[in-house]
Amino acid sequence: MRRFDSALGLEAARGPVATLFKVLIHGTMIVVFTGPLVGLLVSAFSRTLDPTGFTLWPDALSLTNFVQAADKNVYTYLLNSFVVVGFGLLLQVLVSVFAAYALARKKFRGMTVVMLVMLTTMMLPEEIIAIPLSLVIADLPLLHLDLVGTYAGMILPVGAWGFSILVMTEFMKEVPVELEEAARIDGAGELRTFFTIILPLCRPALGVIGVFGFTMIWDQYLLPLIVATEPDMWTLPIALRSLRSDEEVGIGVLLAASLLALLPSIIAFLAFQRQFMRGLTSGAVKG
Repeated sequence: MRRFDSALGLEAARGPVATLFKVLIHGTMIVVFTGPLVGLLVSAFSRTLDPTGFTLWPDALSLTNFVQAADKNVYTYLLNSFVVVGFGLLLQVLVSVFAAYALARKKFRGMTVVMLVMLTTMMLPEEIIAIPLSLVIADLPLLHLDLVGTYAGMILPVGAWGFSILVMTEFMKEVPVELEEAARIDGAGELRTFFTIILPLCRPALGVIGVFGFTMIWDQYLLPLIVATEPDMWTLPIALRSLRSDEEVGIGVLLAASLLALLPSIIAFLAFQRQFMRGLTSGAVKG
């Protein structure tokens, strides 16, 4: 049976004192990490709320906050977020897998420069590229299209992410070249080899970029703020900021909207958990 030792070396400790210490440590971790989530869940379904109090058990369960959230167009903002993250993540995965295949399997001039540029984009804060990005969205190069006030303006900029391309590239490099050579000997073309041999073996990496990509796009604040010209196009992160500053919105509606903004990220992680963990640990074990 495999054992996993903790960073504190608690697994090696034995005896009642050590057991009590483990219970205290693990209990503290559970309270710290799950307490705010449970508090948010309970408060969102509570009929009466005390902004200065914190409880893990509601006085009366109710859907009033979620009904009132509909009056504030929260579900419209939620739908906008799903549209952006759905098409944006699909585009990002497609760009990542094809770009990674070119970087991992093809040899061309300037490959090092391309990798360096990708790493550079990962180090730039969004605030630095906000003005150049707004100019590009207002006048798309070559096509001269104005994407301000369109969903495409919120989707296209997230279609390429250096992190996803880097993860897929390093994972594809570990796929044995002999598998491709055997497929070509059997008469398979390059695209067929890519879709039937390489891509299925990269499923753990797809889980990693799927989870991180979903979270990155879902939490976008600056990009929708630049593109959306009408409140009807707001995504949920922007709407939360607006609801927080609206004096007519009660704390219950704000908590319900916050819960709706949090749940999709949790569901996405749970859906890709197996591939996500395999992708993170695949590079740690050799042989």
